[in-house]
Amino acid sequence: MGEMELSCRAYVKMYLHCCLFPRCSINGLLLSSGPADGAVYVTDCVPLLHSHLPLAPITQLALTQVDVWCSQTQQRIVGYYQANACVSDSSPTPGALKIADKISEQFDNAVLLMVDGSKMSPDYRVPPIVVYERKDSKWTLKDKHKIMLRQWEETRAIAAQMLESGDHTLLVDFDSHLDDITKDWTNQKLNHRIEELASPANGSL
Repeated sequence: MGEMELSCRAYVKMYLHCCLFPRCSINGLLLSSGPADGAVYVTDCVPLLHSHLPLAPITQLALTQVDVWCSQTQQRIVGYYQANACVSDSSPTPGALKIADKISEQFDNAVLLMVDGSKMSPDYRVPPIVVYERKDSKWTLKDKHKIMLRQWEETRAIAAQMLESGDHTLLVDFDSHLDDITKDWTNQKLNHRIEELASPANGSL
């Protein structure tokens, strides 16, 4: 399997999703607008749920809607992310493996990303993520040297700044959208805020 690169936007939104629901398991989908070659370029993510993660009907509804939106915006679903409610547990749950399997049926190089809650302190120096890839019908840890997050220090600073300023409350996951359908689960307002904070010249979005 090739390299995986995680954009500033995708990481910041995952991080804020965790911070918005700190005592919940959360999950979401990883998207790409890049070429479908050997590498995986995660350019965005869609936060899905913060409750009832194992509920298949809600997950299927979300997957279908996101898939339709992706086809309209020249993107594709390339992976799945999850953070467990127990911060010391970053192991994929059976539900996470099932959704990742479903995504890998449509995209061969799909990745499964688990957020390591035990490393999400304000002074963390490395991305608190654990990435899996599918090899021989099994999900195995991806080589850390093949996981890239360009401008990590800037990305980390943006995430911390948005949390401190309360911008994380702008984030809407699919769960919140189902509670109030006027809320935008594509998070255009949040995306714009991240773009404002990131340097447009560095290509980190």
